[in-house]
Amino acid sequence: MPTSSKIVLIRQLVEAARNNLDTATQLLKDAGAPETETKSAVKPVGGSVQRTEGGAVIIEGVFDGQNMVGPDGKLYSVPANYASKSKLVEGDLLKLTISPDGSFIYKQIGPVERERIVGVLARDEQTDEFRVLAKGQFFRILLASVTYFKAGVGDEVVVLVPKGTPSSWAAVENVIRKEGAEASEAGVIEGVNNEVGVTTAEAFEAPAPRPRGRPRKNPVISEVSPAAEVNASASPPANTLEI
Repeated sequence: MPTSSKIVLIRQLVEAARNNLDTATQLLKDAGAPETETKSAVKPVGGSVQRTEGGAVIIEGVFDGQNMVGPDGKLYSVPANYASKSKLVEGDLLKLTISPDGSFIYKQIGPVERERIVGVLARDEQTDEFRVLAKGQFFRILLASVTYFKAGVGDEVVVLVPKGTPSSWAAVENVIRKEGAEASEAGVIEGVNNEVGVTTAEAFEAPAPRPRGRPRKNPVISEVSPAAEVNASASPPANTLEI
């Protein structure tokens, strides 16, 4: 029976072969080569399958960056939210428990040694997928991680990768937002007066408030005729007192 160190070495070789195949496939796509149907290159890896007395099935496999690869080479879907929050890295050993009711329960039982690197978040124009450029390589990352950290293109991203082992996937550990990103997330929109809810230009151009009540009409002043001037110099009425 192979020792633990040999098993680790075999897993690393399998991961390296898979990564090289992914790189070669991407180069073919970039060169414009027509796509052909090929069988899965995933090979059986170390692990076990057990069945409990209660009817549950326990499967051990290796995380490939997106799924768990079982000992028979079968892929088991790993929830993206779980993989993102747990910061799973390629090569991590997982245990999957399939309960009698069909629910899947994952548990990380053998994390590989990790390396922390810093890169920049980018988006592939062809696939519209996010990538992290670090150490001259584009690493694939889960969309759930980008959504969780509310990251944007150009942000610095701290990722975890297997130490000393080539990998095509990375686990997002943290995000260092570029300048001005936090203000936008706080709901501060440039050019908007958030206290009154109008733009800055509208605040200066807004008319003065209308006073309450019925608007006062200005009196109409007509020209005074000469006859009126004569009548004004006439004797005052009897009920007035002239001084």
